[in-house]
Formats: sequence, structure tokens, C-alpha cells
Amino acid sequence: MGSFSTCPWFNNVTKRVMQWFPALSGISRAEGAKARKVAIEQVSDGLVLLEDAYSKCSKGKDFFSGYKIGYLDIALGCFLGWLRVTEKMNNVKFLDEHKTPGLCKWAEKFCADGAVKDVMPETDKLAEIAKILMAKFKAPPSN
Repeated sequence: MGSFSTCPWFNNVTKRVMQWFPALSGISRAEGAKARKVAIEQVSDGLVLLEDAYSKCSKGKDFFSGYKIGYLDIALGCFLGWLRVTEKMNNVKFLDEHKTPGLCKWAEKFCADGAVKDVMPETDKLAEIAKILMAKFKAPPSN
């Protein structure tokens, strides 16, 4: 099994995740349709870049590092629940079979893996937590 360090795209992937994750959380906080659209486009563009990196790192295998979940899979897999919540709460689709077919398959295999399936949060339950967090962030500060 290869490791994340053997993937020359690792630093690029890490940089891209750091760029699009704030946009992902920014969708819900966006004020106005234009700001929301910009944040959605940033997330979509970042996922297209991750699709390319996945293709090059995985070399046709199930995960970024091969046939077993590796470090990069775990790092990106941590965002899957929030990505799905954002899709659901904002009526958008980020992991698209046409734009990001490799990431779609990767996400399915990642979530179905025995090491992950019992700990991956359900989208509906995570969405309830997101609603509570959003309400707290939007509430005026208390004295």
C-alpha cells in the first residue's frame, strides 16, 4: 500500500482542501444570493481539482493511496458528512457523477468500508446539529 507521501499531489490536494473548506462553511453564512453563488462555485471548483488529484493519486484504485484507506482518505473523508449536509440544506449537488465521477465512487467506497461505516454520521442527524450551530452563530452576542 502506498502512503500519502508517495503521492506527488498530496501538497496540492491539502492546499485545495484548505481553500475550499472555508467556502463550504461559508455557503450557509453567505449574505445574499451573489455571495452564496460565489461560495458554491468555489466549492465546486475545488472538488473538480480534487477529482483530478484523486485520479492521479489513486491510479484507478479505490482510494487515494491504493486499495486501502490511507491518511489522505481519512483527512478528506472527515469532510464528507458536512459536504452532504451542505448539499441537503442548500439544495445543491457537489459530488456529481458527471463532474466528479471518481470522487463519487471514492465517497461511496469510503463510507462503505468496515473501518468507517459504523462511525460516519447520518446526514439527517448531522443536519440537525448544523441547524443548532448556525442558530448560535447568527445569534447576537450576549453580554
